Amino acid sequence: MTHDPFAEPPRPVAPATPTVGRYWPEHKPRQLTLPQTGLMHNLRVSAERYPDKVALWFYGRELTYRELRQAAEHLAGHLAKQGVGKGDRVAVWLQNSPAWVIAAHAAWHLGAVVVPLAPMLQAREFAYFLGDAGIRVGVVGAELYGRAKEAGLSHAIVANVMEGTDAGRAGVPLPDGLDLNPELQEGDVTLEAALETGPAPAAEVGPDDLCVLPYTSGTTGMPKGCMHTHSTVQANVFGAGVWVNGNVEDVFLATLPFFHVTGFVNSLLSPINGGGKIVILARWDRDAARTLIREHRVKLWTNTATMVIDMMASPNFNPADLQSLRNVTGGGASLPAAIGQRLLDLTGITFMEGYGLTETMAQSHSNPPGRQKLQCLGVPLFGVDARVVDLDSGAELPPGGVGEIVIQGPQVMKGYWNRSDATAEAFMDLGGKQFFRSGDLGYMDEEGYFFFTDRLKRMVNVSGMKVWPAEVENTLHGHPAVQEACVIAVPDERTGERARALIVLKPGQSATGEEIGSWARTQMATYKVPRDYQFVDSLPRGATGKVAWRPLQEQARAAMRGG
Repeated sequence: MTHDPFAEPPRPVAPATPTVGRYWPEHKPRQLTLPQTGLMHNLRVSAERYPDKVALWFYGRELTYRELRQAAEHLAGHLAKQGVGKGDRVAVWLQNSPAWVIAAHAAWHLGAVVVPLAPMLQAREFAYFLGDAGIRVGVVGAELYGRAKEAGLSHAIVANVMEGTDAGRAGVPLPDGLDLNPELQEGDVTLEAALETGPAPAAEVGPDDLCVLPYTSGTTGMPKGCMHTHSTVQANVFGAGVWVNGNVEDVFLATLPFFHVTGFVNSLLSPINGGGKIVILARWDRDAARTLIREHRVKLWTNTATMVIDMMASPNFNPADLQSLRNVTGGGASLPAAIGQRLLDLTGITFMEGYGLTETMAQSHSNPPGRQKLQCLGVPLFGVDARVVDLDSGAELPPGGVGEIVIQGPQVMKGYWNRSDATAEAFMDLGGKQFFRSGDLGYMDEEGYFFFTDRLKRMVNVSGMKVWPAEVENTLHGHPAVQEACVIAVPDERTGERARALIVLKPGQSATGEEIGSWARTQMATYKVPRDYQFVDSLPRGATGKVAWRPLQEQARAAMRGG
């Protein structure tokens, strides 16, 4: 089955005087009273309520809530001895694993700030975050230790994330390349050694204290840290549980990375808050995911469109393996309606799509349970005021009118870390309220459901991972044969979009796309590296002298549709 990743759903024509019939799920409150406590408090409560209940399952290894809390408090003791205190930034650079969960909660126990980073980063990229966030201490995967020290990390707690796993009990293949025990430099320690430290006293943490600094990029290519407090995170942690009618017996499958806000909230923090069981995959494996859903009777699975497409494309796919699922939710990239319909036809499951950004700590919108619309962002969530505004005047548009989606709500970030100018540009006043400008174009239908049509920000969405062309171009310009590069987004059947690089070579130089791609993988995370290359004599420019990337992108999309 083929689909057009850029196809728009049908758009209603707004009447001159619209009457919006906003839909909201029956018996759900419009607003939630948010806790005044921090994220570590959620774990403490679940550990006191359900001490012997399994919190995490990881390739045959199980951690109860009591064990998870104790590990976090002991690691906090080691971090405190390294001088980590309230407000200090701690890097968490790991694959999905119990070590990731322990590291984050250890930081929050001390009132510190977690900086979650993608394991795919190269040393030069990691070094940027160390400098920008002012990081001295980090918990890093054993396979990443060499890169961490090359980047200049002062003190590393090194985790072999596969410690304690068992291939026989796992029932699925163990991931390759993670079971490592590197020789450590003086002063660095293994996670096991750090856990031998006595527990640290808990810091006083309030709702307005900074707790996590996830990074996003933008048109300049320089990543910016989104300042989220315990309160902005708790808004979605508690909201997610209410939205999916969560309960303590729920079993979650965690396939989205914890460093990404969607996985961070929906596959980790919300389950811990509710006392659920989290079945963790370190890396995506479509057949392992299907097996674990069946064997653990998984109830909730948050994923990306790419994972759904990939799982159903497996020759081993059996719809019966998914029969335990109550909710399948997703974000990061829209699931094409044709794929959503096929999932429904084969399994009886209606995909529950959501929408959000790093700046909104994952979801600001979601499709209501039992009343989903395919290829739709959903309705604004608890306490969220979302509008569509005209690009020129900034005035609010009626249903059916296409403009920029702007958002005001309890999960919106407080601003960009050390970027006051960027923060000012990211917000606008509308009726005396400050709204975050999403940079996405869309419209709202008569029932209050939002739909995506295009984006204002220049970005490539690769399986839900955001790739910022300016950052990639800056890197490609470092290749000795490249005079100029322009990166555009083109459709991809599997990942939704992929990055294409248009390259102008320096006079007298030669290079192939394969050669440039191989070099680029040593400079930046693999998901950012363009998958195809076209060599051109020159790039078109606009009146200001900047490369006219949008016409190039539109031409490429039109050519691919025509093909």
